[in-house]
Amino acid sequence: MKYLPLNPELFKLNRKRFVEKMEKQSIAIFNSNDELPTNADQLYRFKQNSDLIWLTGIEQEDSMLILFPDNPDPKYREVLVLVRPNEIKEKWDGRRLRKNDATSISGIQTIIWLDVLDASLQPWIHWADTIYLNSNENDRKSNLVQVRDYRYAEMMKLRFPLHNYKRSAKILKELRAIKTSFEIEVMQQAIDITDISFRKLLQFIKPGVMEYEVEAEIYHSFLSRRATGPAYGSIIASGDRARTLHYVENNQECKDGELVLMDFGAEYGNYCADLSRTLPVNGKFTPRQKSVYNTCLHLHHYAASILKPGISIIDYTEKVGDEATVVFQKIGLLKKSDIKNEDPDDRAYRKYLYHGISHHLGIDVHDLGTRTAPIKAGMVFTIEPGIYIEEEKMGMRIENNFWITKSGNKDLMKNIPITVEDIEALMKK
Repeated sequence: MKYLPLNPELFKLNRKRFVEKMEKQSIAIFNSNDELPTNADQLYRFKQNSDLIWLTGIEQEDSMLILFPDNPDPKYREVLVLVRPNEIKEKWDGRRLRKNDATSISGIQTIIWLDVLDASLQPWIHWADTIYLNSNENDRKSNLVQVRDYRYAEMMKLRFPLHNYKRSAKILKELRAIKTSFEIEVMQQAIDITDISFRKLLQFIKPGVMEYEVEAEIYHSFLSRRATGPAYGSIIASGDRARTLHYVENNQECKDGELVLMDFGAEYGNYCADLSRTLPVNGKFTPRQKSVYNTCLHLHHYAASILKPGISIIDYTEKVGDEATVVFQKIGLLKKSDIKNEDPDDRAYRKYLYHGISHHLGIDVHDLGTRTAPIKAGMVFTIEPGIYIEEEKMGMRIENNFWITKSGNKDLMKNIPITVEDIEALMKK
């Protein structure tokens, strides 16, 4: 790992929170992700299962966590399972965790090797009445590949068919949405790295620069500050390409008079930042660009004013849509007749703002959480309204990350330049 060691209390607290939700006489088993092939003998860069990371901080492949709070032997109430270090494999792929390494990261005292797990696991299962198994229940999930969690669940049900089975994901969806102060501290580090990188871009962007050169500056800045890298594929979209929400080709020239929409964030300690800013390539907004930008910024501030405990994302999005309907008229995008004749299921403002306003953020850039239940204190959301005008070949988005508090929210990106005046002044330098 490139980042400095995290406080193991983060993972101890997360395990404690999970165990408190388990039924009596139950055992929970968590698996690492698969190593996935690309072509020939190559593998994709390994990315650990987010739930296992959240509970242990362990990034190594072929790892497992077993939680059995009612185990008769207190030593085995939480167990971390690791692949045994192999001298030959380490010569090729590098050093693997030793027991003391894993304890230092996770705070777990009992570490056993994967090749001797079965002898211990069987009696533990026999003592338990209920088995919690994990699955990916993120609402945005689209992967149909049968990954390790699902294969493991099938194997366990064949081997132990008379036990009760529960879904860990139901608990984790609730718990992971509420961030502890330990988690916010790590997220703030990712955000601060993103802040520094953005400020460097204000000095770098000018007419003639290529989108991929901007992306390279971001990557260099992230790595030089101990980030793992980008939290997701960076979007550097100049000109009309800014209307493509997930534009990642980043292969065109940024031209004089255009805007460039940048959506990027650092990953630090497996936690994500997610920033969007839209800049004038030549350092100066035109009057029209400034008008549209300030309208987008108004929507951003309005959304921040109502994103607080008690409201649901659905209701919140509807209210932001109401405000967008009003301000889009002021900048000539909507007429009264457009609103009068709008389809309630496809409102008129959606022609110019065709994505959601906020999503949960954490270990995953689209983190676990609900859209329908009331928002709770401790959640972290993006706020990212955009305006996309096909007729003017213009697209812009403004995005910050907010931690929900008991009375409202805290802007974790409050120090990152956001106004027209600040952006122009910093680009002029």
